[in-house]
Amino acid sequence: MSASMSIQALTASFASPTSSQTFSASLPALPSDPKAHSVQGKTAYLSALRAGATQMQAEINTALTQRMEHDKVVEAAGKSKAQEEKAEEMYGEEDPEEDG
Repeated sequence: MSASMSIQALTASFASPTSSQTFSASLPALPSDPKAHSVQGKTAYLSALRAGATQMQAEINTALTQRMEHDKVVEAAGKSKAQEEKAEEMYGEEDPEEDG
């Protein structure tokens, strides 16, 4: 008796207004016939699922950390440019916001 198998994957998607990213990890397929599921097969599947989830979590954490660092750089550059423009506009004048 031959049970058909399909390739399965654990996937997660991240979407923001400016980008999107999909993460995935391959999983071994369980036989489609429930009678063919052995304890060893189920244990191997669950082990692979756990390893895949751990791997994806690490990849997601890395990607989100890189994105946060990039956003901080962009934000800092925007603030610096805004501060520079304000300084040019206020050249020769006192800035009431700086008087404390």
